[in-house]
Amino acid sequence: MIIGNIWDEDTAGVVFSPAVEQVFAYLKKTDFSKLEDGRYEIDGDRVYVTVSRYQTKSEQECRPEAHRKYADVQFVAKGQELVGWCAFTPALVETEPYNEEKDIVFFEKLEPESYFVLSEGCYAIMTPKDIHRPRCAMDEPAPVLKVVAKIAVELLEEEMR
Repeated sequence: MIIGNIWDEDTAGVVFSPAVEQVFAYLKKTDFSKLEDGRYEIDGDRVYVTVSRYQTKSEQECRPEAHRKYADVQFVAKGQELVGWCAFTPALVETEPYNEEKDIVFFEKLEPESYFVLSEGCYAIMTPKDIHRPRCAMDEPAPVLKVVAKIAVELLEEEMR
C-alpha cells in the first residue's frame, strides 16, 4: 500500500506505473464536484473511476474487503474518512465467497488492524494483498466525496515486463 497527497510534487524518488500516473493526471484535472455519482472510463475496463458521495459510518458498520482483478487508488476529493488496513494472511476469515462480477470479497475482521486517515487530496493505492475497511467515520458520520480508481492487475503486470 502507498499513501500520499495528489498535490505533493516531492515523491522522494518513487516511480509509479504508467497506469497509476494516468490515474493521477485524471484526478488532478477533474473537478469531481461537478460530476454525478457513477463510473467514468479512462481506458475502458482496464482503468476507470467510480465517483460516490456518502456519509461515513461507524467501524462496526464497515466491512473489511479486498479485490482480486483490480488494484484500487482511493482518493478523497472532499471530506475525510478513517480506513482500516492489514496485509493479507491465510488466517483472515472470509464472511462471503468472492463475487467475481463485483470483484470483491469480505472478511470477518482485520488482524492486525492499522488505521490511516484519507483527507481531502489524499490517496491510498491498494493491491489485492491489501485488505481494507473504507468509509469509517472519524468521530461522527460526515459527508465524503470519494473517487475510487480501478486499475486491472493484468495491466500492471504488463507494465512491469
